[in-house]
Amino acid sequence: MHMEDLYRILRAGHVQAQGIVDTVPDPLLVLDESLCVQTASRAFFETFKVDRYETIGKPLYELGGGQWNIPALRQLLVEVIPKATAVIDYRVEHDFPGLGRKIMLVTARRLHHPDDVSHTMLVSIVDVTDRYDEDAAKDLKFGELRHRMKNLLAVAEAIARQTTTEGRSAEEYRDDFLGRFGALVESQDLAFTEEGDTGLGALIERILRPYATAPESLVIEPGADIQLGSRALMSLSLVLHELATNAAKYGALSLAGGRITITWQVEEGDSRLRLKWVESGGPPVAPPTTTGYGTRLIQSTTTYSLGGEVEQQYAAGGLRVEIVIPLGGAFLAS
Repeated sequence: MHMEDLYRILRAGHVQAQGIVDTVPDPLLVLDESLCVQTASRAFFETFKVDRYETIGKPLYELGGGQWNIPALRQLLVEVIPKATAVIDYRVEHDFPGLGRKIMLVTARRLHHPDDVSHTMLVSIVDVTDRYDEDAAKDLKFGELRHRMKNLLAVAEAIARQTTTEGRSAEEYRDDFLGRFGALVESQDLAFTEEGDTGLGALIERILRPYATAPESLVIEPGADIQLGSRALMSLSLVLHELATNAAKYGALSLAGGRITITWQVEEGDSRLRLKWVESGGPPVAPPTTTGYGTRLIQSTTTYSLGGEVEQQYAAGGLRVEIVIPLGGAFLAS
């Protein structure tokens, strides 16, 4: 066999071997006993933005201006592999200049040799940064879900305990409790079905539309675009439900031709929200002689849950309510 024929055979074998390596989607390195790169896959060059001619024959820790000088990886290749023959999915986290943080699963094996004298290593590197980030996001969402459910159950329990039973039938208690609980369910449904935060206008429409006896009985005048977090959704839904229930029982919505008009605006440099509820066309209004649970709920929810103030005026033409809420992080927080 001529030298040229032997060279062609060796060359063809090398090209075929390199072609096989380059088809592997994850970055691969072949290192000699000095941890110099004998060959590398195309995925390695593309993933870590290094050049072939600056890689082959170079010590691993000098690649990319020293960006592979990772203590954890050095310990793996120098100390662990010679003793263990192979290490599977060793997690390495590192900040690469120009690439940012990478989380990698490194698998290193000594290449098989019939005489078991091989000191060459095959190193596979799987970039799992996106997978870990997605898992972290899922854990965060699951934690948020648990937090929301815990809050929802706590509020439901409080409503059940505080809805008065004195002087009413079991059916009346059931209807009052289920009405308030339904408002909670509506707010949570909005929080989960809307993409991102939920607008104030959408909440008002969702809570109040079932109470409207006719299209003209509910007038919502759009104001500033205000996005609500879950805490504000839950609290405001309770307040709006309570106002609507009272209007349906005793106020504007208890008579044909009655109307509720809702407006809102942002004041003082976008630092607070003022929401107005005005009833008209209903029966004559007089201040109540006692403070019912519904009124206490409106007061306490606005004051303690939203950090705001509420004023109810029993005007001759109908109930007028003004709610002022600071637009801080607590109002919008999820």
